Amino acid sequence: MWALTIDQIDSRRVGDRVEPFLARVHRRLDDLGAGMHVVRAFERTVGDEVQGLLSDAALVVDLALDVVRHGGWSVGIGAGEVDEPLPSSTRAATGSALLLARDSVEAAKRRSRPVPLAVRGVDEAAAADAEGVLVLLAATAGRRSVAGWAVVDAVRATPGLRQEEVAERLGITQQAVSQRLRTALWHEEQAARPAAARLLALAAAPPTTGRRVL
Repeated sequence: MWALTIDQIDSRRVGDRVEPFLARVHRRLDDLGAGMHVVRAFERTVGDEVQGLLSDAALVVDLALDVVRHGGWSVGIGAGEVDEPLPSSTRAATGSALLLARDSVEAAKRRSRPVPLAVRGVDEAAAADAEGVLVLLAATAGRRSVAGWAVVDAVRATPGLRQEEVAERLGITQQAVSQRLRTALWHEEQAARPAAARLLALAAAPPTTGRRVL
């Protein structure tokens, strides 16, 4: 299982934004149809920090990258176990995933980090690899232009939509859609996301002697 602890950056200057942030997270999860994988809903835990429990690694990848994209928050991912029976509230949950999420969000808040995201797991090596892939994906997405994001969001919103249809919706040419997707490294991101999810899954399990992560 994965615990995400997400802490607001510079809240003293910009004010508490937890409630609108939680609303956006819940909308994102609803848009993804993620209900069955939300073990415990995201909620405010203390101060300007929120936390939730997820059971799907691909969903963790999507949500973490979406939070980093919009800025203003440090993301800590803890990959491990949650003690049972599960309490009704995320705040009351205990287990290695929660402890690791606390360690990871503290690491994510360090100013020396180019991307405010960190991963800690039961398998430390797999967690470090997962963090490396996620940070690379986030940094790549962070270089996208507004025009690039417009095309990416249109493609993501309707899977299977042809580039000609995307072009018509955005009022640009099909060639422009293709060029913007290439510049945004959209296809490369889609190819790398499953690797990040697989590494997160490995990070949540105790390391096995002789196991290799390729």
